[in-house]
Amino acid sequence: MFWRVTLSIAFAQLMNRRRQTLVSMLGVALGVGFFIATSSIMSGSEQDFVQRLVNNAPHITIKDEFRNPTTQPVFIAFRHGAISLVRTKPREYLRGIKNYSAKVEELSQRPGVIAEAALTGQVIVRFANKDVSASVAGIDPDKEKYLTQVESDMRQGSLERLRTTADGIVIGTGVTDKIGLKMDDLATVISPTGLVKRMKVVGVFHVGNLLLDTGQVYVLLKNAQVLLDKPFIANQIRIKIPNPDDAETFAAQLEARWGYRSESWQEVNRDILGLFVIRNAITYSIVSAIMVVAAFGIFNIISTVVMEKRRDIAIMMSMGFRARDIEAVFLIQGVLVGLLGMAIGWSIGYGLLELLSLVKFNVPGVTERQGFVLDRSFRPFAIGGIFALTAAIAAAWYPARKAAQVRPVDIIRGAA
Repeated sequence: MFWRVTLSIAFAQLMNRRRQTLVSMLGVALGVGFFIATSSIMSGSEQDFVQRLVNNAPHITIKDEFRNPTTQPVFIAFRHGAISLVRTKPREYLRGIKNYSAKVEELSQRPGVIAEAALTGQVIVRFANKDVSASVAGIDPDKEKYLTQVESDMRQGSLERLRTTADGIVIGTGVTDKIGLKMDDLATVISPTGLVKRMKVVGVFHVGNLLLDTGQVYVLLKNAQVLLDKPFIANQIRIKIPNPDDAETFAAQLEARWGYRSESWQEVNRDILGLFVIRNAITYSIVSAIMVVAAFGIFNIISTVVMEKRRDIAIMMSMGFRARDIEAVFLIQGVLVGLLGMAIGWSIGYGLLELLSLVKFNVPGVTERQGFVLDRSFRPFAIGGIFALTAAIAAAWYPARKAAQVRPVDIIRGAA
């Protein structure tokens, strides 16, 4: 019964100042709506970008190098001695991952793990007196289609044709545009060792990334070993695991066990992922500023009501209302404005998302996706609603406290 009376008083005071209440409510609603739209764009683009990173490359890459240089024996023998070693010459060793076949076999036996040995290097692709420099990857076609999205991005041919065609090569659309190389043409491939091979184009892919489309070609692992003059050698083990988020931990375990540098997709793209954190912080700061401005509207209307209703507050307290009851009346006003603003803001946000989904544009050379990538989950709506209610309650708290501190005797004496 008490809460019904308190609610009716709070509602009546808000309705008595409809214009100010409506303005405050719209301020909250616009803040929520624009937050939902902005957050959906930011979150959607981030999820899309991370998904592309995860799908277009292995989760973990083991390389034939070491993260830290080998400790010199003299420093091991005299660990705590004052020793200086100069004019050391690094030991030359045959590059490649030792016993890579056994390592791939062991990794492949783990549930959900796909592992592939690869050999990478630089080559020159020549056709019709035109050259293009490219990175060649010697792969296993059966596993590559699970490690990357190259197979699904094939415009012509397939990775499987690498097995059925002698000296086959798969190129990107950027290579075809640069030197005019087409499907089933014979390209001249020149390795750094001077070896020249004629290779037949058996596939053309387009992943939407200019660097990959122009600078990446694929051949069979055995053909790469011949081309680069590295027989029975692989310089990478490429791994995909069931949960991409566990890649960093899994890579650290592999590096600790085998010593070879193991890079997770998070480590390779740490700078880019760090930019997303900064971008999200800027977004939330801007939206928070909008909500603070809306909160000042709520603060203004409730403060005005408190000033105008001092006599009514005194009468209510003399009738038996306690200080916390008076405080509840004005807090309820802030909550009502926040809830109504949140509901209207959700509608505005949904409408903005529908409008943004109709916007079409194209970024040549980066992605084929036309339009915004939107996060359609409930998360932006929930965060926007929490922002609205928090701002509304915070704005109403101080005027409510001031109202609860009113002394009825002083008000009645002043009126007399």
